[in-house]
Parts: sequence; structure tokens; C-alpha cells
Amino acid sequence: MDDERLVDIEIKLARQEDLLDSLNSTVYRQQRRIDELEALCGLLAKRIAEAGQGSGGDGLNAHEPPPHY
Repeated sequence: MDDERLVDIEIKLARQEDLLDSLNSTVYRQQRRIDELEALCGLLAKRIAEAGQGSGGDGLNAHEPPPHY
């Protein structure tokens, strides 16, 4: 009876270790993606700020209406 119980505990432990490895992998991938998105947002914010100062290369000023008006 004790051997059966020990085997059950070992099986549960192995499954939990597998689940933990899977969760760690998922968290790592998510953090890497978050870092990429933060870098992209930073670049976009910089580009928007530059465009708002009139140095975006399109010649539009923040206070000028778009050309279709």
C-alpha cells in the first residue's frame, strides 16, 4: 500500500514539474514580447513627438489642418 502511495506522489510531482517548466517558458516568451512592444511604443512615441514638432518629414505642423480641408 505504501509503494502505491509513493508512486502516486511521484507521478503528481512529475506532472507539477512539467507544468512549472511549461509556465516558465510561457512567462519567458511573454516577457520577451512585452519588451519588444515597449521598444516599439517608445519608437512610435518618439516619432509622434518629432512629427508634432514639424520635423517628421511630412511638412505638417501640429496646428495646421490636414491638406484635405
